[in-house]
Amino acid sequence: MGKLTGFLIFSSLFTGLVVAADWNILKNQKNKNNGVGDGLKKYCESWRINVEVNNIRGFDVVPQECVQYIQKYMTSSQYKADSEKALEEVTFYLSSCCTLEGDGKDAWIFDVDDTLLSTIPYFKTHGFGGEKINATSLEAWMRESKAPALEHTLKLFHEIKNRGLKIFLISSRRENLRSSSVDNLIKVGYHGWTGLILRGLEDEFMEVQKYKSKARHRLVDEGYLIWGIIGDQWSSFEGLPIAKRTFKLPNSMYYN
Repeated sequence: MGKLTGFLIFSSLFTGLVVAADWNILKNQKNKNNGVGDGLKKYCESWRINVEVNNIRGFDVVPQECVQYIQKYMTSSQYKADSEKALEEVTFYLSSCCTLEGDGKDAWIFDVDDTLLSTIPYFKTHGFGGEKINATSLEAWMRESKAPALEHTLKLFHEIKNRGLKIFLISSRRENLRSSSVDNLIKVGYHGWTGLILRGLEDEFMEVQKYKSKARHRLVDEGYLIWGIIGDQWSSFEGLPIAKRTFKLPNSMYYN
């Protein structure tokens, strides 16, 4: 908290230097009070950016003073624009990257939550990361199969599938959520994936990153070439084997 206080004082001293091209995307209007309010917005935006670039890791909750800023971002047009830009880069990559062998072994991996399906409706009533995740509560919500599709990803999902790549979904959801997960995915428009990999009993106490790495190992051992991965958590990309390219979608509500 001492670091935050120092940062706020520093920001107050230099308020007069802020120009019209202020980089703070969460600032919807000029803050007439200047000082602390402006400094806090900058602090929270810096926190969010450092989560996205994987400098801040392993947090259990969003700092309480930043919850409203994370809420504003995750429900804003900026969040949608950032996601669409990331997926636009996938389209550029696909236009020149891949010489498919035609042997049915060219693969693409998607995460599920906050990559294909949105958990924002759940977090709207659970603090947008300001509360430690209650796995029992979250899984009960997942069993209802009501998560909406992320529309920007839904379109790309089918584009990748139509190119002839085999799509694998690797999720940190547990195996006992398979039926409700499949129902949810199909209901909102996803279909035609090759495999849905969920955490079995043997994976229960394994770190998410190690579990997802293990799942990719299995695919490679089966002869698949992984051209790309799209996910909202760094655990979807880290560890071996690596994909040809990885694409990170924004999500600073939680870390796994």
